[in-house]
Amino acid sequence: MNDATTAAGPGAPVPSESAAPGRIVLLTTSHRVAPGLLSWPAWRTLRAADRVLCPDPDHPQLPYLREAGIAVEAGGELPSAEELVAYCTGDPGTGAGAGADAGAGAEAAAGGRTVVVVPSGEGEPRLTDGLARLAGSGRLRMPDLELLPASYDLPGARLLDLVQVMDTIRAECPWSSRQTSEGLVKYGIEEAYELVEAIEEGDREALREELGDVLLQVVFHARIAEEDPEEPFSIDDVAGTIVEKLVHRHPHIFGDEAAETPEDVKAHWLRTKAAEKRRESVTEGIPLGQPALALAAKLASRVRTAGLEVSLPSAAGDGDGFGEALLALAVRAEAAGTDPESALRSAARAYRDAVRAAERSD
Repeated sequence: MNDATTAAGPGAPVPSESAAPGRIVLLTTSHRVAPGLLSWPAWRTLRAADRVLCPDPDHPQLPYLREAGIAVEAGGELPSAEELVAYCTGDPGTGAGAGADAGAGAEAAAGGRTVVVVPSGEGEPRLTDGLARLAGSGRLRMPDLELLPASYDLPGARLLDLVQVMDTIRAECPWSSRQTSEGLVKYGIEEAYELVEAIEEGDREALREELGDVLLQVVFHARIAEEDPEEPFSIDDVAGTIVEKLVHRHPHIFGDEAAETPEDVKAHWLRTKAAEKRRESVTEGIPLGQPALALAAKLASRVRTAGLEVSLPSAAGDGDGFGEALLALAVRAEAAGTDPESALRSAARAYRDAVRAAERSD
């Protein structure tokens, strides 16, 4: 798209091939980064520009550009692609100076001018399409056309979009605006199980989608919590709490303690967690509503970690011994390093496949 040169027509002056062609720079910014935090190349280009154009009079960058002494022509319709090319190159064959301020035409005649366009949020398709059309025609000597990102999204920046969308949905959606955390419980459980299934199936696309669904539950509950009249908290409070917990429970990274093995890390974690919770029993904090095998394995893990000697219950409890037998298997699996819940799910999937195979053979 640079330096496309042809004759402008019979009798038309032809610019010198050695003359600077000028530049048209489309300066893009991210709405996820605070206004005014622009890259050094962006500030340097803005300060060196002959004209800075911004069609949006309410663009969030404008106050900061003006504070920095950048003269911005804001509001109104942008000059056409032909007008900007003429202004930058000084080629009278395109109507040099058209759309420019009074007296700018004489300056543009020399060429080598730089125009920076700060687009609105929707972009400037009329201008960019026009420039592409002119560059592709081969009839004009084009200025250098550049896309200059002035700010970049940081990792995790799209989370801000999620929070913003959730705010809008909570305010405007007839269904979402009426939901409570209690009413959303079943969805959280379903999404967690769907995530587990995606992991166990090794489906990467499903994994990405299900992680998003679980994340939505977190953001939804936090948004609802903001409205609590007595103890409100926000998604920032949720994130701040887990950050503090992670830092505190990793003293080998953020503190002075040492940990060379995964076992050392786990020991640190358990010590700091015990000090935080100040629990009187190793069973505290174990949710009884989780699946029975997972519950049994978690209890067994706590018992083993605490070094307790606890006898398994006898079959007198339920009369048939199935519960006690399943508990004993769960304890054995946990001691062997096998998650009994995952093991049973794997066996159940294999059983399902065998059922389907039997059905097809009939």
